[in-house]
Amino acid sequence: GGKAADLGKNVGDDFREGKITLPVILAYRRGTEKERAFWREAIETGNNSDENLEKALGLITKYGALNDTIARAVHYGTIARDALAPLPETPWKSALMEVIDFCIERVN
Repeated sequence: GGKAADLGKNVGDDFREGKITLPVILAYRRGTEKERAFWREAIETGNNSDENLEKALGLITKYGALNDTIARAVHYGTIARDALAPLPETPWKSALMEVIDFCIERVN
C-alpha cells in the first residue's frame, strides 16, 4: 500500500489514458531494443490491456523510473523555493510556495 501503490495507480491511469509521462520516457530510454519496441507498440496502438499495463509497470520499476521522477520533482522544487527565497513575503510568494509544496507532495 501507501505512496508506492498510489504512484503505481497514477502511472497505471496515465498508461491507460495514453499519456507519455516522465516515468515512461525514462523507462523507454533505459530499455533494451525489445522493451522499446513494446513501448512504441503500446503507445502507437493504444493497447493498454491489463497484460501491457503490468509489463509497463514492471519496466518502470526495473529501471527505477518512478524513483528518479520523484527525485527530479524534489530537485526542481528545491530550485524553485531557493529562487523565491530572497523575495519579500507577499500573498503571491506564499501562493507560489504552496504550489511547489503541492507538486512535490503529489509525487513524493
